[in-house]
Amino acid sequence: MRPTRSEFDDAWPRVVRALASFTGSLDEAEEYAAEAVARAAAHDGHIDSFAAWCTAVAKRAWVDETRRRAVERRLAPTLLPPETDPTEATWRAMATPELPDDAPDSGFGDDLDDRVALLFVACDDALTPSSQMVLALRVVCGLSVPEIAHHLGLQNAATAARLTRAKKALAQARGEFRVPGRAEAKTRLPVVLACVAGMFTVAHRTSLDPATAFDDTGAQSLSIADSLVRAFPDDPEVRGLRAVIRLGLARRSARLDDSGTALPLDEVDRSLWDRGLLAAGLTDATFATRGSGRFAIQAAIAGLHSSPSSFDDTDWSQVVSLYHALEGVWPAPSVRVARLAATAHGILAGTLPTDSDAGTSLERVEDELADLEADSATYASRDASLTLADIAWRTGRRKAAGRRYRELAEIMPTEALRRFCLRRASP
Repeated sequence: MRPTRSEFDDAWPRVVRALASFTGSLDEAEEYAAEAVARAAAHDGHIDSFAAWCTAVAKRAWVDETRRRAVERRLAPTLLPPETDPTEATWRAMATPELPDDAPDSGFGDDLDDRVALLFVACDDALTPSSQMVLALRVVCGLSVPEIAHHLGLQNAATAARLTRAKKALAQARGEFRVPGRAEAKTRLPVVLACVAGMFTVAHRTSLDPATAFDDTGAQSLSIADSLVRAFPDDPEVRGLRAVIRLGLARRSARLDDSGTALPLDEVDRSLWDRGLLAAGLTDATFATRGSGRFAIQAAIAGLHSSPSSFDDTDWSQVVSLYHALEGVWPAPSVRVARLAATAHGILAGTLPTDSDAGTSLERVEDELADLEADSATYASRDASLTLADIAWRTGRRKAAGRRYRELAEIMPTEALRRFCLRRASP
């Protein structure tokens, strides 16, 4: 019985969390959960509860393997040379391990979404921030190693190695699987939010029009954000993150034209936006103004892009001001690129005064973008190049813009963006 995407999405975190509590190892939980899913796919009969079936099968498989290893350890002394004198530690290691009970997790209790519980486990302060991010994006958010590497600006091999080290470090530091309590979870919340934001960013960049629910990482990130809001309903950063995701998904249906080509902001038909999701996102963004963190500011920026009835009504001065504030709390290269793009739009629209000393001249903007293009991670470098091409195109330098767009078409991560670049490159 091959599971549907919704069955898999519902079951996977529940099975992994149950197995991690049972075995004490997140790594083994993943391994045996995957084995159970594979067995379910090969199972001919009907399965009433996919999650319960996989959990039971995985537990039996783990118990069988644990007992097999225990037998091997008990028999090992008979296979040792006569002169061998195992230490006390060796004899203890040969003892049959005690199988764990099905005790519930500590901390939030059973009401906490399994995906959120796993996120808090992955974002353990025993790991470095980068290791937390890699582990959470892979184990919980389900991103592939290449997707994580691209998002973090790393090589695939380095990302895979970091993932392996993170699992090993977590096992050594904690020894057993444990969901943190609310106070401890609160200290891990910023990294958890960054992981969910990373999941949505990957979806926003690569899944402009997901073909099936199986491919809709954006909707999955919103589902996790909803669960985080239920766990922390009064946190401005949590509400800010959900605002960013809601507003992004509300505008998604208008990002492509009928031919599947990506559209720039000024060509988007705003009547196609999801008004219900838009209103919900703006409500979250308003709530988030109680805070001043990364996601509160990002929500405010998303709100300024989503509220006007037309592109021409965008308050570029306010957008640029908020990007400056965002750089103060989250100085990522992508934020600089976005600020410079907004500055260019404001200058070209005539709503931002040209002041080279203040950084609001096209020449200054292009210089900064060129620096980012040369020195930033892949995604930021590509976005800087796209912005430079757009500025050249809008200021009548079509030949220079065309050269850039043709080069960019070769490295775009989606067909929709490649088509946009080729359209702009056409005479």
